[in-house]
Amino acid sequence: MSSTVDRQRWLRRFRDDDGCDAKLVCFPHAGGWASAYRTWAVGLPADVGVLAIRYPGREDRLGDPFPARLEALADDIADALADVPRDRLVLFGHSMGATVAHEVALRLQAWGGAPAGLCVSGRRPPQSLHGQRLFSGTDEEIIADVLRFDESRAAVFADPDLRELVLPAVRADYRLVDDYPAGNRPTLDCPIYGYTGADDPEVTREQMHGWGDLTRAAFRLRVLPGGHFYLKDEETALLADLGGVLASIKDRTATA
Repeated sequence: MSSTVDRQRWLRRFRDDDGCDAKLVCFPHAGGWASAYRTWAVGLPADVGVLAIRYPGREDRLGDPFPARLEALADDIADALADVPRDRLVLFGHSMGATVAHEVALRLQAWGGAPAGLCVSGRRPPQSLHGQRLFSGTDEEIIADVLRFDESRAAVFADPDLRELVLPAVRADYRLVDDYPAGNRPTLDCPIYGYTGADDPEVTREQMHGWGDLTRAAFRLRVLPGGHFYLKDEETALLADLGGVLASIKDRTATA
């Protein structure tokens, strides 16, 4: 188990004080960064801690090496969260982040207890990954793929210096996604909450419902307007729903 100092490398704390009765830990998408969740503390109740995972190789971890496999990334993150009380810990991951969050939840459960809830967004469950398209390719193909879902990043890739700064993380994360094996996983003891955009070309509603097979507790799916990055335009609606999830978990803990 790593030291407290080492663990802090993995967490960006947007709000995490003594008044936080629950903690929401957010996992970025492929090529994403922790700061993408910086506005969430404003949109969630003041008694909810909001933290985000700082993947290696970007932002203030630019010099840290990329993990060899997604499972190794999950190992390190689970270790960083090992001391966080599980009864009010909720994990949220979007796209690749959903897979990482799920793998972290499995590790936490194996190490003594599942988190209070797992929220997965815009990502097929592992048993539905067979036949999924490969994400890796040439640099130009990877950039085209990113812009297909998020045109707002066009200016970044048009600048040679910014492109050189950002592209290695996208390339490394795409490799993690491509190498992650499809197949069944153990079931979790915590509820799973699914979120997806109504027009997301990467995952269907039926595939999102497959996450329900990975829990012995409840599963619920919420479909919001938009495509793969629906959570940008629908942030208010998403955070309102997540606020309800967190409130129900706090209530359940208080009456346990």
